[in-house]
Amino acid sequence: MNKLVIVLLLIFCSAASVQSQTDTIPGRTESEKYEWRLRQSVLYGTYIPKDVNEVILELNKKIDAKSKAKFSNVTEDEAATKLFFSLGRWMTHNWSLYEGSRLSKYMQDLGIHHPDDMVRFFIIVYHRSLTKQPLEVKQLVQKFTEKEEEEKRKRLEKGTILHEEKKKVDKPVNNKN
Repeated sequence: MNKLVIVLLLIFCSAASVQSQTDTIPGRTESEKYEWRLRQSVLYGTYIPKDVNEVILELNKKIDAKSKAKFSNVTEDEAATKLFFSLGRWMTHNWSLYEGSRLSKYMQDLGIHHPDDMVRFFIIVYHRSLTKQPLEVKQLVQKFTEKEEEEKRKRLEKGTILHEEKKKVDKPVNNKN
């Protein structure tokens, strides 16, 4: 329970830090600020991993042995669900997954676009590393991209057409003299 309070406190403090750091770039557009964030290895005082391997290394540094033992004693799905609103929120805020960071860009390039999916992906990969299972990153990415495509398809099927318009296209006149 104490760790949860500490994690929540860190999230709130980092949120304030996020606002102050992006505001210190005067005269830049949001696009320029985003591009700047993608090039940074440290944002708001927190190291931003560059890839999945560094995510595992960073989490190993930050999580104590007792927590790692608890984490590895639950199933992969339980880990992704139970830690989503604690460890997952910490990753989302501190690694700037919504605002943009080199890690979020890396994940987008892999094919995982939503920060919540990125967090679930990191938790699953970290769980696999702790339980000495093969990481199977490519297969896991495929699973997430297929899920995203299925959700997109369902949204499109549920959608309604607000307005449909048909225009008559005039055939070009052939002026032969």
